[in-house]
Amino acid sequence: MTDWRETLAKRIEARAAQVSVVGMGYVGLSLAVELAKAGLTVRGIDLDLERVSLLNRGESYLVDVSRDTLAPLVAAGRLTASTGFASAAEADAIVICVPTPLRKSKEPDISFILSAVEALLPHLRAGQLVVLESTTFPGTTEEVVQPRLESRGFVIGEDVFLAFSPERVDPGNRRFTTANIPKVVGGVTRACTDLAAGLYAHVTTSVFRASSPRVAETAKLLENTFRSVNIALANELAFACRKIGVDPWEVIDAAATKPFGFMPFYPGPGIGGHCIPVDPLYLAWKVRLTGYEAQFIALADQINRAMPEHVVTLTGEALNDRGRAVRGAGILVLGVTYKPDVNDVRESPALEIIEMLSRKGARVSYADPFTPQLVVGGHKLTAVEPTAEALAAADCVLILTNHSAFDYALIADRAALVVDTRNALKAYRQSRPSIVTL
Repeated sequence: MTDWRETLAKRIEARAAQVSVVGMGYVGLSLAVELAKAGLTVRGIDLDLERVSLLNRGESYLVDVSRDTLAPLVAAGRLTASTGFASAAEADAIVICVPTPLRKSKEPDISFILSAVEALLPHLRAGQLVVLESTTFPGTTEEVVQPRLESRGFVIGEDVFLAFSPERVDPGNRRFTTANIPKVVGGVTRACTDLAAGLYAHVTTSVFRASSPRVAETAKLLENTFRSVNIALANELAFACRKIGVDPWEVIDAAATKPFGFMPFYPGPGIGGHCIPVDPLYLAWKVRLTGYEAQFIALADQINRAMPEHVVTLTGEALNDRGRAVRGAGILVLGVTYKPDVNDVRESPALEIIEMLSRKGARVSYADPFTPQLVVGGHKLTAVEPTAEALAAADCVLILTNHSAFDYALIADRAALVVDTRNALKAYRQSRPSIVTL
C-alpha cells in the first residue's frame, strides 16, 4: 500500500513537486513566481485567455511582478499557463487562488471556488495536496470543499490532503511580499497541515501551523476586519474634527508619536480593493447564521461606505463657497485605483464618486497612470494627462489616490481649487487656502 503522505512529502522537500495554481491574478501569479523561483515546476490555470497568452510570453500584467523576473522562469519552463484544467492531473499540489466577491445582498459569493473545485474533480488523483487560498467564510474548506473531494472516493489525510492558507498579498507593497510575509496554514488533518507547511516553506520566511482550516480562515478575516474598523475610526475622526475645527491629519500624527498602544490609520475617500471592503462581511455573515450580530463590523462598514458621498458633498460645498455649482463644473479626478501605485480598481471608491458627481451634472475627467481607460456607470472614460493646463482649467481638482507619479507641487501651484482626500498636499496647505481636506 502506498504511503501517499511520505511520497508527497519527499517530492515537496526535494523541490521535485509540480504545482498547479488556479487563478493567476495578484495572488496566484505572485505565488506561482515564488514557487518557480524556489525550483518547483508551476503550471498556472486561468480562464482569461489574454492573461494566459501574456504569461506564456513572459510578459507581466501586474505592477508587482516585473518582466525581468517572470521571463526567465517562463523561458526555463518553470512557469507556464493554460486555460484548461488537464495539467492538474500531473500536479503534486494544487493551490486555488480565485476571487471571492460579495453579492449585492452583501452575502458571500463563493461561486468561483465552487467552479474551480468542480473543474478540478475529474483530474484529481491520489497523492495530491489541495490548498485553498481564496479568502472565505470559516468552514468553507471542511464544509464545502472537503465533501466534494470525498465524493470522488478520496480519504482526506490519507490519499488526498486538504488545507487552507490565507493569501496575504499587499499589492504595491515593496517591503512585504509573498517571499517574506509569514504564511498561516490549517489542514484538515495533521498530515495535511505538515504537507502544506512544507510546500510554503520553500517560498516564505516562516509558517504558522493553525489547529484547523477554520482557525486559518477566521484569522484572515480578523486581519482585514482590524483594518476596516480602524479605518472607520479614522474616518469618523475626520468627521468629528471637521465639526470642531481641528486638522485630523495633525491629530493622528501627534498621537502616532506615542511609542506604544497606538497604531496610526488615516481617513480617506472610502475603502477599496479585494479585501477590506469584503472580508469583514464574510465574517459577519457567518456569525449571523448563529443568531449573533457583529455590530462593530456593521458600524465600521456603514462609516466607510458613507465616505464617497461625504467626498461628493465636500466637493459641492467647496465649489459653492467659490460661487460655482456642481452642475456644469469641470472636475479633474486624480487617481482612480483603490490604492497608490497599483493598477487595480476593484471596489475603488473613485468609481462611486465619479458616478455620483456625473449624475449631479459635473463634467468629470480623470488622470491615472495605471488606468488608461475606465468604465463608470456604463460610460467609457479615457485618462487625461494632469498637465499644468489641465489642472488650471478644472474648476476643482479632486485627489482620490495619491500616486507617486503625480507632481504635487504643480497641482498646488496651478489648481484653483483642490479637494485632497489623501493629505497629499500636506506641505502646501498652510500657504494655499484653496486646498480643502476631509
